[in-house]
Amino acid sequence: MNWKMPLTLMVFLFIWISCSNEISHTNNINLWPEIEPFDTGYLKVSDIHEIYYELCGNPKGIPVFIIHGGPGAGCPPYMRRFFNPEKYLIVLHDQRGCGRSRPYGELKENNTQELVEDIEQLRLKLNLNQIILFGGSWGSTLSLAYAENYPENIKAMVLRGIYFPTKEEDNYRKRLANYFPELDHEWKESIPDSIKEINDSIILKLFQLENETERNKYMKLITRLEDKAAGLHIKDSVLDENYNSDDNFKKLSNMYLICYYYFANDCFLEDSQLLKNAAKIPDIPVIIIHGRYDMLCPPLNAFKLHKALPGSKLIITEEAGHSMSEKPNEKELIKAMKDLEKLSN
Repeated sequence: MNWKMPLTLMVFLFIWISCSNEISHTNNINLWPEIEPFDTGYLKVSDIHEIYYELCGNPKGIPVFIIHGGPGAGCPPYMRRFFNPEKYLIVLHDQRGCGRSRPYGELKENNTQELVEDIEQLRLKLNLNQIILFGGSWGSTLSLAYAENYPENIKAMVLRGIYFPTKEEDNYRKRLANYFPELDHEWKESIPDSIKEINDSIILKLFQLENETERNKYMKLITRLEDKAAGLHIKDSVLDENYNSDDNFKKLSNMYLICYYYFANDCFLEDSQLLKNAAKIPDIPVIIIHGRYDMLCPPLNAFKLHKALPGSKLIITEEAGHSMSEKPNEKELIKAMKDLEKLSN
């Protein structure tokens, strides 16, 4: 079987742990308080697509672009809360086909190169010079792709849960079966006998079946394994709640449709392209944060990126997996952005 590693940074859009305390000066580092955008809008980036964006925090602060995961997940309000709103201009946008961008779920004119250019168009629209990129999972992939195309525009990067679409990771899902054998068995048993070989293209076709009942059945069985593997403490009851909610499942299914569209096309990147091109960004400050027990994107990816960028800082969070909302990951991301506040000087 030929597998591409799944990306599920934003699978848990609906199970974030809420926290409303400000950052303290003790060892307790919490999310910043909830804030609302001071501006929102749509940017037309092609004949088909308009991407939604919102601005939060300080209009004259250090610009930080949040690059969400998926592909296809979108930016929930939770993601605004990793930054001091007095210090940062926080820029969020939903990539093509997802979140509040229009048209929802559209796959045409939707590829990595076009997403890179969307970031650049948004930067120009906002009349910004150098920006910080803040991306996890697929967001780390897209951040690197943008930085390697536009290194002169990057002030720094904070990257989490590093994902590389490479042939080395083709068998990664096979290893998930060692830890979640019951879920692996369940979805494989559901596949029609007529399908002899399973790959990302076949899964994409299953996710595009005209029969809604059949389409949803495959999507729920196949993606549940990935959802379960996205964190150390993912309860089945929480997954049940998300999958049994029509609204939640609609968002999850749209994300996975876009995910597997990208997987089936090798994420529109050459094998090992991002690592090979890391030499284009040797002087950009990069903080890499990765969960020790990330079962979706192995820590080896973070280590390889760190070696390719000798000036980078690598932080392996113990007792954490892939999910951004796991406390060790959350804490280090907030600390990283606190450290980068000095870039305003």
